[in-house]
Amino acid sequence: MTVKAKIIAAMQQIAREQQVTLPPLDDDLSLHETGFDSLGFAILVARLEDDLGIDPFTIAQDAAFPLTIGDFIRAYENVPA
Repeated sequence: MTVKAKIIAAMQQIAREQQVTLPPLDDDLSLHETGFDSLGFAILVARLEDDLGIDPFTIAQDAAFPLTIGDFIRAYENVPA
């Protein structure tokens, strides 16, 4: 499973648990439009760290919070090995 597929699957699972109706998750969708609140994103980042073994927002000193789904996915895909 690709990083993108894992992120989308995690988002869908959390949305079900938090009773959030997700819009179609395309790369240009603003993170604000996902319906996730700060708790939802905290859960997402924690689960992805468990699943992928990385948190790009604490690894990079200059990490900026992503604005779109595509930005969020690229943050995980572009973590240096």
